[in-house]
Amino acid sequence: MKDLKELELNEISDYLLSINEKPFRAKQIYKWLWNKNVSSIDQMTDISIETREKIKENFILNPIKIIHSAESKKDGSIKYAFSTFDNLIIEGVIIPDKDRATACISTQVGCPLKCSFCATGKMGFSRNLSTSEIYEQVFLLNEKSTEKFGHKLSNIVMMGMGEPLLNLKNTLKAVDFVTNNYGLAMSPDRITISTVGIVKQLIELSDFKPKFNLAISLHSAINSKRSKIMPVNLSNPLPELINALKYYYKKTEKRISFEYLMLGGFNDSLDDAKALAEFCKNFPSKINLIEYNATPSSQFKKSTQKEVYTFTEFLKSKNLIVTIRRSKGTDIDAACGQLASKMKLKK
Repeated sequence: MKDLKELELNEISDYLLSINEKPFRAKQIYKWLWNKNVSSIDQMTDISIETREKIKENFILNPIKIIHSAESKKDGSIKYAFSTFDNLIIEGVIIPDKDRATACISTQVGCPLKCSFCATGKMGFSRNLSTSEIYEQVFLLNEKSTEKFGHKLSNIVMMGMGEPLLNLKNTLKAVDFVTNNYGLAMSPDRITISTVGIVKQLIELSDFKPKFNLAISLHSAINSKRSKIMPVNLSNPLPELINALKYYYKKTEKRISFEYLMLGGFNDSLDDAKALAEFCKNFPSKINLIEYNATPSSQFKKSTQKEVYTFTEFLKSKNLIVTIRRSKGTDIDAACGQLASKMKLKK
């Protein structure tokens, strides 16, 4: 049977008409599905039992469930494992910071891009997540943030498992429910979608004129180097990415963030910094330098403090906005590039 959450509001209205029920109840059902995130049709208590039974004859709900959590002893970050209806595992993280909490959300089960520095890419790819599976991560982590830290999530980053632009339709619909009144009514300014920069989908996203923020996982502004660590760069080379990002800025007038993993001895030289500065001249930019998180099979190492300092000071001398992002959740494999579920579910 079809998941009820796959239906648009007008489709629910049409279905209600077909069973001689008043179509205005579609809005009530939509609120139950998204604002309340019910896991059972029987929980829709202001819908008659007779109507609920008819709905159950044609539709089901396939909610994700939290099956495990691990809390960092270093910084309080909490990683959650979710199970899907077909017994797959995805992961999400809450990262606390004083009176704020950021949730890192997955958009795919695994990832097909195979970036050499990322554990998620090594676990393979199973499928895209549905709109509801993406949204429900936000909903459940919002509840957990309130329960654990006493306040709701302040920010959402689509930086978990997967490449959001390879699941663009479902990701955009999920963000819509996070921001609209049927869902969580969060400001789009508090949401960031992170992508390696897939040119075709970036153009499509630009035409959508999103109000949320965009972050590009860059990691090298030298085309040949980027291709060595990110196979996607072979089909989406930096010159084409620059043109797509210029188009994005033209359409949105929003500053673009660039994520840059500091890989010791690979991309942290002065020449690398010069290439990055030149790249960022093309549009208003913000650079996040990220501490590398080693994984058991990693071929890379963390840059030294001196290398990071020299790199940062050069970029600042070029009047670029630069922040150094310290990794959180490293002791529970919850930091950037570490999400790769080691759990298995029995079929």
